[in-house]
Amino acid sequence: MSASRKPRDRAWQQLVSFVMDSRWDWRRRMSEAAGLPFSRVRALDRLRRGPLTLRDLAEVIGTDAPATTTIVNDLHERGLVTRKEHPEDRRAKVVSLTPEGRKVIEVAKAVNDRAPAILERLDADEVGQLLRLLGKLTS
Repeated sequence: MSASRKPRDRAWQQLVSFVMDSRWDWRRRMSEAAGLPFSRVRALDRLRRGPLTLRDLAEVIGTDAPATTTIVNDLHERGLVTRKEHPEDRRAKVVSLTPEGRKVIEVAKAVNDRAPAILERLDADEVGQLLRLLGKLTS
């Protein structure tokens, strides 16, 4: 690995660690608002855009087929999703949100995603610098 790559790798690893470590409170608040484990909230969120097969849902929520089946079974028992046979592949199931499922995910998504308290360590100029750098990376 080149010497110029190491600082970029360290910066990336620190950024990922910072974001991942600071998401727990937000995830907990979303779960509480929905009355569901976060894995179920994540599945409902992915279904907001439209129905998915079980296989596609597993892929977008990052779980294996058995775990996805467990999640969908739970959501189905709660009346938050429906499962239907795929119109072209009888072996596949299509999962869709019910109106109640849509309400639950809307409540969860309304949870404010506030900046973590640790960002209070930055003054206004530093926050501006951070925004400029992030803008450069995302434009």
